[in-house]
Amino acid sequence: MKAAKPVVAVIVQQGKVLDFIDGQTQREETPEEYVRQEIAKSLVREYGYPKRDIAVELVLRLGTRKPRADLVVFGPEEDHEQANARIIIECKEQRIKGSDRKEGVGQLQSYMAACPNVVYGMWTNGLERFCYRRVDVRGKVSFEEIPDLPSFGQTGDEAERPAFDELKPASSDALLFAFRRCHNYIAGNQGLQKPQAFWELLKLIFCKIHDERESVAVEFYAAGNERAGLNGPLKVKKRIDTLFEQVKADYPAIFQANDVVALTPQVLAYIVSQLQMYSLLESDVDVKGHAYEEIVGSNLRGDRGEFFTPRNICNMAVAMLDPKEGQLLLDPACGTGGFLIAAMNHVIEKIRAAELERWKGDAVRADPKIAARISKFAGSSIVGLDFNPELVKATKMNMVMNNDGAGGLYQANSLASPATWDESLRERDLMGRVDLIFTNPPFGSKIPVDDPAILEKYDLGHSWSYDTNVDRWVMGASTQKSQPPEILFIERCVRFLKPGSGRVAMVLPDGILGSPGLGYVREWILAQTRVLASIDLHPDTFQPNVSVQTSILVLERKTERQIALEEAANRKNDYPVFMAVANHVGHDKRGNRTYVRDKKGNEIVEEAEETVKEYEDGKPVYKKQKTQRKVVDDNTLQIAQAFRKWLSEQD
Repeated sequence: MKAAKPVVAVIVQQGKVLDFIDGQTQREETPEEYVRQEIAKSLVREYGYPKRDIAVELVLRLGTRKPRADLVVFGPEEDHEQANARIIIECKEQRIKGSDRKEGVGQLQSYMAACPNVVYGMWTNGLERFCYRRVDVRGKVSFEEIPDLPSFGQTGDEAERPAFDELKPASSDALLFAFRRCHNYIAGNQGLQKPQAFWELLKLIFCKIHDERESVAVEFYAAGNERAGLNGPLKVKKRIDTLFEQVKADYPAIFQANDVVALTPQVLAYIVSQLQMYSLLESDVDVKGHAYEEIVGSNLRGDRGEFFTPRNICNMAVAMLDPKEGQLLLDPACGTGGFLIAAMNHVIEKIRAAELERWKGDAVRADPKIAARISKFAGSSIVGLDFNPELVKATKMNMVMNNDGAGGLYQANSLASPATWDESLRERDLMGRVDLIFTNPPFGSKIPVDDPAILEKYDLGHSWSYDTNVDRWVMGASTQKSQPPEILFIERCVRFLKPGSGRVAMVLPDGILGSPGLGYVREWILAQTRVLASIDLHPDTFQPNVSVQTSILVLERKTERQIALEEAANRKNDYPVFMAVANHVGHDKRGNRTYVRDKKGNEIVEEAEETVKEYEDGKPVYKKQKTQRKVVDDNTLQIAQAFRKWLSEQD
């Protein structure tokens, strides 16, 4: 069944943002407003508070002053008055710190003290986050720091150690905020360099996922009374150390037997408190991918031509080739795993839809079947290779967080002879057996391949000359002194594919498609493959990280018989090629999100329907909810849909 077409509901003026709570008020689009809107989304989507019980910019009376509280939560159906306030949240832009004398946590606590029925409060700038419970003893008010606010209908005691069915899928940029906050806290309070801090955070994310998958009751938590003092943080450390021992046993290829969580108990307790409320397994794939890849990119991006592919480009390539259960999928330069995760989840959604239809929407009966099929597919059909061992470890983590295909990830030089690969990789016997490849190989003349042992194995590693007598390029006997890696990756990817049906979607620099001196590369491509599509990507696609003009080339490997017939006829068969320009990619050269605007420059907001997984009496239930969102200025999905339609007409 086709999803209902979104209804455009509101026009948002330039420089404004639509208030999430009332869906009508247009506020100034400032850094502080960005934080407030993200927290408002969390209150509704993650904590479950109804919009009708939340006020924005409520005027408070503090003596002669009348400040405005950013977000105030009231009891069900109560009037929005100061005396009825239950939770107060103060949001600041990132440059404001919690220790600031005027706008830090002291400001929040003064607001809480002025409201007689307030129990909880939160102060955040997106990077720092502090939650408090108000304590009244004999007329004296104090504030106890706690790990998190209670969810709707939850008592404070219940929030101390959450149950699994109370964990919240992260929405929008909430997880990005949490990862940044944790990473910076480790770096600032443990005396570690940022890359070291990243690996410590990685260990804890693994522990969190293991807890969600394997534990009977939640073990990844830090209660409010375990954040301070000596004994409390030690209790947290003991629980996490036990989880990490289990993680090491499950993932010996990632962690060594002598690895430990090298954080002080106090730092560890803080980090756990910042992550414990989320369900990483249930959080949206794009939410997790955006958060995780930003942290990975800021720590592990190397100097070997690595620049990670934006998620919408990964999704476009995957939608174009439409992977299915039973096909072998490969990325020989997998980086952080963006293409593989997009492909894996594309297939998983097909599995989930098929099983839910089979069980007539009964999630309780369908979920075990879904899990079994996903496990089988992810374990046998996903393969990723990368030369950077640190990236492979990080990618394994990303795959585990996104439904798990970590067993098919290997550290290897994809361009080297398969005989040099690890035995477990050689046993996969990939050459000529892969159904679909999605990849963005490393680019550049600054990282040339100059090993003669590698170059001599490739047609494109040899010297070529243009023979005017036969009007084509001819391969010579000698090898080149060096080649940029992307040229050799073209040949290696084609050799990986099944003859006659295997297809590859590859990001390539435009010089390969147009430079006169690289005509021999194009000659080889046309001889060995059928070109299905060429998608010209926007110059800002990889900004703000790198400026490079690229295209996506989609190729299908020919059979030996097809190649022989064309050589005998001394001509290539003519065929149509799908071509498109991805001139709207959803962000500008600074990396800022761009949205569709009307003729007056106002941003357009649409009403859309989302599927949300909730728990009722401990059982999963899928519900539909309507939400409003800006229309991202991105035509990559439309290109993929047009290609699928074109391809069906060709077939």
